[in-house]
Amino acid sequence: MSELTLLLIRIAYLAVLWIFVLSAISVIRSDMFGARVPETARGGQAPPAKKDKKGKAAKPPGKRRGAPTHLLVVEGGNAGERADLADAPLLIGRGSDAAIRLDDDYVSTRHARVAASGDQWFVEDLGSTNGTYIGTVRITQPTTITMGTQVRIGKTILELRK
Repeated sequence: MSELTLLLIRIAYLAVLWIFVLSAISVIRSDMFGARVPETARGGQAPPAKKDKKGKAAKPPGKRRGAPTHLLVVEGGNAGERADLADAPLLIGRGSDAAIRLDDDYVSTRHARVAASGDQWFVEDLGSTNGTYIGTVRITQPTTITMGTQVRIGKTILELRK
């Protein structure tokens, strides 16, 4: 084998090694500090309040009868913990800013979010390592959930309840 070939193999090996190291650092950083959220998704500015015909602020629509009122941890280490849906969107994870803080090794710092759109509730995985499941199906995009639908995050199961 020539000297040039050996040198190119060494350089390629170092390049692959550095790519691995940098990707490992990226995964550790996102697990410790959470994924970056674009400014538009953060809700940087609140939309202007809607006004009725007389110029007064319009009332927000009332909740439907039979609509869920809270998110409850059904199974897992934090069984019985709950968060009111009035505080939506709800962050779920190990981080201190989570509405439902889970002490589970399989849960990311910012693992999932539960939010409303009209009368429907959605669960969204926030790029977690181990995923968010509805039943046995891993979700990859915001997915509608109803009362009684089991959402599994790590070893924890959550449900919408009245």
